[in-house]
Amino acid sequence: MLHRKPYSETSLLVDLLTEESGRLTVLAKGARAKRSALKSVLQPFTPLLLRWTGKSSLKILTKAEPAAIALPLQQTALFSGFYVNELITRVIEPETPNPQLFQDYLHCLTSLAVSQNFVEPALREFEFKLLHILGYGVDFLHCAGSGEPVDENMTYRYREEKGFIASLIKDNLTFFGRELIAFERQDFSEKSVLQAAKRFTRVALKPYLGNKPLKSRELFTQTILHLK
Repeated sequence: MLHRKPYSETSLLVDLLTEESGRLTVLAKGARAKRSALKSVLQPFTPLLLRWTGKSSLKILTKAEPAAIALPLQQTALFSGFYVNELITRVIEPETPNPQLFQDYLHCLTSLAVSQNFVEPALREFEFKLLHILGYGVDFLHCAGSGEPVDENMTYRYREEKGFIASLIKDNLTFFGRELIAFERQDFSEKSVLQAAKRFTRVALKPYLGNKPLKSRELFTQTILHLK
């Protein structure tokens, strides 16, 4: 389950990510009723076995039961899981089958559950895989201006829809060649590469997300400020 919200007095509208049908929105009738078994089942980060009916964009949920126990996400990992859920909800078109996305999502959640407070590598890996699924096709290994292989020690500036071009300008869109090579390998073991990857994915995902702020990011910031 990616997200849910109340519908009428006793029901829920639920966004799901399924292995064979992609992202779906289903109506869970009576799920908010006191005696509904669905109330405890429709929880984030719990693998589910599901059945639904309907040919319109809004399906009717007919069965839901846990396929395994919920992944134990806490603190930073929990907020990171909400962030991943919101990314999928915002950028993936409904009813577009994508088994690879489903597997990438499970892998990300499992990594978050294991790492807990050191979540950045898992998030960056998922963001890069998501960009690939969205059709993002930038070449990290060659200069978009000359076609030459990137040099580890040179700097390259990112230009949307073009790629990375050798440049002496240093700003938020500038990356070292060694960072770009690490991006291609999805190797985020070095702290500097991890920081650069975060800068890049925020820029690359922005056209898909638009200007609407991510609620999960706002919630995390508010919680940290409250704890201080």
